[in-house]
Amino acid sequence: MPLNLGNDVDASSRIILTEPRGSTAEVLLFGGQVISWKNEKREELLFVSSKAQYKPPKTIRGGIPVCFPQFGNFGGLERHGFARNRFWSYDDDPSPLDPANKQSSVDLILKSTEDDLKIWPHSFELRVRITISPGKLTVIPRVRNVDTKGFSFMFALRNYLYVSDISEVRVEGLETLDYLDNLMGKERFTEQADAITFDGEVDRVYLNTPTKIAVIDHERKRTIELRKEGMPNAVVWNPWDKKAKSIADMGDEDYKTMLCVDSGAIEPPVLLKPCEEWKGRQELSIVSSSYCSGQLDPRKVLYGD
Repeated sequence: MPLNLGNDVDASSRIILTEPRGSTAEVLLFGGQVISWKNEKREELLFVSSKAQYKPPKTIRGGIPVCFPQFGNFGGLERHGFARNRFWSYDDDPSPLDPANKQSSVDLILKSTEDDLKIWPHSFELRVRITISPGKLTVIPRVRNVDTKGFSFMFALRNYLYVSDISEVRVEGLETLDYLDNLMGKERFTEQADAITFDGEVDRVYLNTPTKIAVIDHERKRTIELRKEGMPNAVVWNPWDKKAKSIADMGDEDYKTMLCVDSGAIEPPVLLKPCEEWKGRQELSIVSSSYCSGQLDPRKVLYGD
């Protein structure tokens, strides 16, 4: 168990991960959710809503919620599934992963309960390992089928990224790809732009995406690089002003400094036979850049080693 523990006013445990160069991450047992990731300069890299409520079972808007066994309204369960509003436990046996550094990593587990089985009748074990290292935050999710029959599920890590100004941000790596537009009844389109920029609400599930995506923040001269394995979808979401005002736990101006770029296994869902395990991996890393002055070639971020 990590040495750095805190307690919120609602008595839910908060795990604080540290690494020698000074970056930190905070993880809640409620939802198994990362709610803060700061670099060695103590700059926050994840967005949390100014109206976020830390009152279980209310979910926390921001950080990196775990969406399972459903993403969004792509099914009949509650939006984004139930894993994000359950209390998780420490996983004392994260096999077959190597033992983790207890200061910079934590292993959590969520097992199906009788209440869960009433709304989703499949026995499962959902594990996540969260690790920080200089300039990088890694999340390794695993789902094991401990039922006697097969089941299918969706999974996503909803990455609320903190940006300087959404109108000055661009996302690269998704050009020419097909996507499902949630603003158009999940109709399928093909991305025509060289990069995704923002001047209104966007809510898209990109299909068959590459392992690397770059989020370029011109004002901060910084690129957030997303690398993923086992999660072929990428979701891009910003509610813009009108939708933001309709979201109870989001400030009216919050949309200006946030962008969700998610890793997911959504379309198609994952099918697991009894005793099988699915594994994904996501790495968020910060690349300091002078891109806005033309000194960083984003193709090196996307396609370099």
